[in-house]
Amino acid sequence: MATLLHLDSAVLPEGSTSRDVTAAFVEAWIEQHPDGTVVRRDLAAAPLPHLSAAAVIAGASDPLRRELADELAGADAVVIGAPMYNFTIASTLKAWLDQVIIVGHNTGPDSPVAGTPVTVVASRGGSYAPGTPREGFEFVQNYLETLLTSMFSAEVDFIVPELTLARSKPEMAELVPLADASRAKAFDDARLKAKELAARLAA
Repeated sequence: MATLLHLDSAVLPEGSTSRDVTAAFVEAWIEQHPDGTVVRRDLAAAPLPHLSAAAVIAGASDPLRRELADELAGADAVVIGAPMYNFTIASTLKAWLDQVIIVGHNTGPDSPVAGTPVTVVASRGGSYAPGTPREGFEFVQNYLETLLTSMFSAEVDFIVPELTLARSKPEMAELVPLADASRAKAFDDARLKAKELAARLAA
């Protein structure tokens, strides 16, 4: 049976778009794999330690790093909630990446993660899409795609709900229709991608 690794990194436990969308992805996945396994890590509720010199030296023999690496290697697919904070990912997600990437153990073209589909829900309060004034400030998709493909040779895909702050910021009131459309599309994409991945892995 297929295994899905589900990571969330949104700071707030409630009202998080990235959490809501990853939950929709997982729900659709479970519908296709009712007997499968979902391994979940809430990196905000249970943050991992920052990478230490001792952990770097120990590499894959470090118990925590080995646990995380084995967890990732054992996943048939991964979904990551990666909301934007200060133009980039949460420090808790960065800590997971620093711990789980073990050069010489699970990196490169022969990585046990090579080819694993990773779906990233990259939510953001404004818009950083191509052609927008803040396009150059987008360091979530650029960073994660570069890192996950170059280190793990993973197959990376994104779901990007934008303008998530429109309903809470009066100055963004005129953008509410665009925000609602982006949110609806994110949920549709999550359900569709989860079902497509589940079907592909079952084939």
